Amino acid sequence: MANFTETLYDGYGQSFSVDEVLFEQQTDSWHLIIFRNKVFGTIMALDGIVQTTERDEFVYHEMLTHVPLFAHGNAKRVLIIGGGDGGILREVLKHPEVEHATQVEIDQAVIDMCKTYLPNHSDGAYDNARANIVIDDGIEFVCNTQEKFDVIISDCTDPVGPGEVLFSSRFYEGCKRCLNEGGVFVAQNGVAFMQIEEVQTTRRRLSPYFSDQNFYCAAVPTYVGGNMTLAWGSDNEGLRDVDLKTIEARFKDSGIQTRYYNPRMHVSAFALPQYIVDALDSM
Repeated sequence: MANFTETLYDGYGQSFSVDEVLFEQQTDSWHLIIFRNKVFGTIMALDGIVQTTERDEFVYHEMLTHVPLFAHGNAKRVLIIGGGDGGILREVLKHPEVEHATQVEIDQAVIDMCKTYLPNHSDGAYDNARANIVIDDGIEFVCNTQEKFDVIISDCTDPVGPGEVLFSSRFYEGCKRCLNEGGVFVAQNGVAFMQIEEVQTTRRRLSPYFSDQNFYCAAVPTYVGGNMTLAWGSDNEGLRDVDLKTIEARFKDSGIQTRYYNPRMHVSAFALPQYIVDALDSM
């Protein structure tokens, strides 16, 4: 039985037994493997970095989706950048107030592959009449579209290789351009304990476009090294501080069933560990 060892950090990592290889492809520019593991089910890894697993994907997808949507309270139009596995789209479409969800994915093959090997991630979301799938470069879309959105969710890979542009000032400027007034932008931002400079860089790049640039946290087991930080950008500073009673009422009215997210988790997610606070204060 082979093992897969993640290579995200030099000198530290996590290892999985590879019980069965479902798909593997090596090109000149990337290596993709999808395999079965007895603890986490189906795992997808790109260039030696775990992207998603069957067992714990709900933590990431629920927190990246429900926190901005319940904070906003009335998001009719949602834009998803990336997210080819369909998990974000699945969670967005659980919100009855969402009338239209556009997902921009650079490669149709990613969607097709995830529908084949990780079907529970999308769980039929790609067949939903409210979903609009656009095959395009995310940064080009946000810089050129004439559409406007209430919430924008960037579900991208780590800021290395092709995913790096989705952590750039040009991308954030494009997102601000197509975000409705009072809207919110969120994005995955790495594991802060291991990548604290990413938090500082993201705030620096978001600050010209959003008056409130901050972060909230989620503990995703296979994104190792401590809490994952999720970036938050909005010109409505009150969205980050919506009170518990309001979030509870919105959550109850939605009828949404969750496995990680709940209103108390929502409110507490914005309480950052002191090492992140210190890193932001030192800028």
